Amino acid sequence: MSRTPTVPPAAADSVTTGQPAGQDPQPVLGPDPRAAYREALLELAAADPRVICLDSDTGGLEKTFGKQFPDRYVNVGIAEANLMTVAAGLARRGFIPYVHTMATFATMRAGEFLKLDVVGNRLPVRVIATHGGLAAAHFGTSHFALEDLAVTRALADLAVVVPGDPRQVGAATHQLHELPGPGYLRLGRSATPVPPGPAPGFRLGRARVLREGADVTLVAAGPLPLLFALEAAGELAADGIEAQVLDLHTLHPLDREGLLTACRGRAGVVTVEEHRPQGGLGDAVAEVVSAELALPMRRLAVRGRPGLRVAGQRAALEQLGVSTGAVVDAARQLHARTTAVR
Repeated sequence: MSRTPTVPPAAADSVTTGQPAGQDPQPVLGPDPRAAYREALLELAAADPRVICLDSDTGGLEKTFGKQFPDRYVNVGIAEANLMTVAAGLARRGFIPYVHTMATFATMRAGEFLKLDVVGNRLPVRVIATHGGLAAAHFGTSHFALEDLAVTRALADLAVVVPGDPRQVGAATHQLHELPGPGYLRLGRSATPVPPGPAPGFRLGRARVLREGADVTLVAAGPLPLLFALEAAGELAADGIEAQVLDLHTLHPLDREGLLTACRGRAGVVTVEEHRPQGGLGDAVAEVVSAELALPMRRLAVRGRPGLRVAGQRAALEQLGVSTGAVVDAARQLHARTTAVR
């Protein structure tokens, strides 16, 4: 029998500190998500001797964690399946391993071992999956991770977190550490723009409203999808359409009540993700909304064949159908549909 990951006490209350409609400060470049994570990992290791860092030649961890805690740093090389098995063994012996590889290798190449050895035994292994989505677009299709959330969401005992703001990475890492079972943290590769102002709050398993709006709801997961949703909300406001923006950073366990509250009474829901349409954010939202609310949806996800042209992350995502303009168009369609019915 599968179990839903238990949300730690710090996540007991939903966080809904949304920005009022009509306020549109310009985004600024945020911190490097990998650097933010490594800082949090060092903090955890200093406080908890059970923390073990398992590397797969990702580069950089040997200079940070390995330098400070050489007896708790192990580089298994480019051998992701072995990485998961070693982690499972260490977890069984009472350690809390943090394993590091790219998202596509964690779920595709090592997927069987993640499923059987780690999740199947409900072991406290934290999988830190970098280069999520198209963050490694410049490396080519072998490094794209557009199916990882479908795989991880299907592993019912695995907590799945996709921070929408790199300033949330530290809090997400610390809260994942408190879980009794396994966790999957999907990160990007480089810094991305974030809204100006203080770092947003983060509660594992609790969605966060970033902007209030009564007409349509935009649900996003991940840095660029969230940025597109916020940019779209600003454009829509100029047309008199007020969009609610929801950061659904935890895909499992899903904040069903927070999601339903953000969607109820709106003209429809637009989901925005850096993933294939199958199995990711759009499916997670549809499973809840379709069962509880009679609302139309538009799902923006990566469609078509990626990698035909070399491009950076944002450009590649926009070429494949996920962009600020696409969010605006989808929201306008939903709003017009409701207006026509009235």
